[in-house]
Amino acid sequence: MTDKTWKQVERAIAVRLNGRRQGAVGRRGPDVLSDWLAVEVKHRRRLPQWLKTALTQARCGAGERLPIVVLHEAGLRHADDLVLMRLADFELWFAAVRPEGEVNDGTNG
Repeated sequence: MTDKTWKQVERAIAVRLNGRRQGAVGRRGPDVLSDWLAVEVKHRRRLPQWLKTALTQARCGAGERLPIVVLHEAGLRHADDLVLMRLADFELWFAAVRPEGEVNDGTNG
């Protein structure tokens, strides 16, 4: 039986974040759990170009700072805004440790 792409993506994210894939839990829980993260993984063929452009803008002006994009929906409280960043930046800043014990410096894929 072939593995579905979304399952492969969840497994890859679990490895990168030193977590474990939960399997088919649906709405009952996150796709990946680590000691300090509850991760919902969404796999799509394409992400909206405007999101990628916003991240590029954030990265261009960040220098040594953490580049993020804050997504705000009109009429909602700012506490409910979303924060978007690249996984490599997240790993670099928050020192995600790989299972082999090596710290991921964001240079490995």
